[in-house]
Amino acid sequence: MMEMKGKVIKYGDNVDTDVIIPARYLNTSDHKELASHCMEDLDKTFTKRVQNGDMMVAGWNFGCGSSREHAPIAIKASGISLVIAKSFARIFYRNAINIGLAIVESPEAADAISEGDVISADLNHGILHNETTGEDYQVEPFPAFIQTIIANGGLVESIKNGSIQ
Repeated sequence: MMEMKGKVIKYGDNVDTDVIIPARYLNTSDHKELASHCMEDLDKTFTKRVQNGDMMVAGWNFGCGSSREHAPIAIKASGISLVIAKSFARIFYRNAINIGLAIVESPEAADAISEGDVISADLNHGILHNETTGEDYQVEPFPAFIQTIIANGGLVESIKNGSIQ
């Protein structure tokens, strides 16, 4: 089941991979180390306030910039369960799915959801529910194979355990 619930941390448009995880930290592949520096050039308070299950909401073109997979790894390892944005850079979108980070596009939800709102998401049915305001937003449900990838923690794990051939 692709259901999650968390508090929102919100950002604007064009959040690039250099802001998500600054290049000076790309010499490590340790997920906890990457998470400890996630968003630090944009939001010094992010790592102090993010909790497991929280959700990130952003504007247009989230994840633009270089194609490094360190960016979605840092976000996921920080505890973010879902990223909702108006749009994603295509390579970031694919990298996020490949490492098992759930992401959905919804300009309507991204505009309406505020910092600190509590969101519950049912990605099997494509429903985002803002528990703070009572509003619902429809998003494209994940196809079964993407649900499998995310549930298994990424594409590599899905291949290792035989879930995807």
